[in-house]
This record gives sequence, C-alpha cells and structure tokens, in this order.
Amino acid sequence: MRFSEQKTVFDSWLSTYKGVLFKVVRAYAITRHDQEDLFQEIATQVWISVPSFEGNSAPSTWIYRVALNTAISWSRKELRHRDKIKEALDGEAAALLPNESEMDPRLDWLYEQIRQLNELDRSLTLLLLDGFSYREMADALGMSESNVGVRIHRIKAHLTAQSTKESEHAT
Repeated sequence: MRFSEQKTVFDSWLSTYKGVLFKVVRAYAITRHDQEDLFQEIATQVWISVPSFEGNSAPSTWIYRVALNTAISWSRKELRHRDKIKEALDGEAAALLPNESEMDPRLDWLYEQIRQLNELDRSLTLLLLDGFSYREMADALGMSESNVGVRIHRIKAHLTAQSTKESEHAT
C-alpha cells in the first residue's frame, strides 16, 4: 500500500471512528494526560495496522480490536509504571492526579465502573455502548456469540446492583 493510500484510509477512519477511540481511551485512562497519551498510542497503532487490513471484518470492528488491544497493553504497562512511581513517592502520587471533572457525574460513575471490570468485560461494555451486534462483538474479541450474551447479561446485572447499592447508601 502506498503512503498516500494509507494516509487517506487512516484520515477517513480517524474522522469516522474518533468517538469509538475516545470511548476506549476514557475507559482505560483516568487523567487527561494519560488519555492524550493513550489516544496517541492507539492512533499510531491504527496507522500501522492500515496496510494489514484485509476487509474480512468491518473497519469499525477492526479499529475496535486495534484500539482495545492497544489500550490493554498500554494499561498493563502503565500499571507497572505507576507501581514503581507509587513506591518512589511513597503514597504521594495521588496528590498529582486532578480530581475535578468536566463531565456529567453519572457518566463519570459509569466509566469508573467500566474501569473496574476485567479487560474482556470492559471491552464488551464499550462495544455494547457503541451499538455493536453480538456477532460483531464476538468477531472483534474472538469468542462465541452465546458467550458474549452471557457476559453482557452478567455485566448489566453487576452494574444494576452497583447502582442500587450506591443509591441505597446515598439515602
């Protein structure tokens, strides 16, 4: 694939699927700085992956797969890095994180809950929020449709229970 073709596809994908990328970024990175870093990492991986896209799945599925795999790798690397910083700063690292939010508190709550899910459930939740079918989710994550359905049912039940639990504590 020539550079100009790769650039055209990349620009089109980035424009079309920017919202998808931001959802993945927000689910895996907390601070604005980390979100910017992760977005750069995902965009780089999408750029690199353009020539290997064979069209066996929808571009949206392909991009989700690239974004999720990149976010998972980044998250693991970031956790190791943060553990080292935490040891070095001896608990002072929390003072470096901003605690102001520009978003709706309900959306903040949802993303906090999503961040606490394991990697597979987090990926499924993001795909679900973006309206992917069970088949598309199964293809993107390499699992059966029935397994997707079971996991999504459990995720919804978990989120409902968390919401109920928190609303009971608030009253």
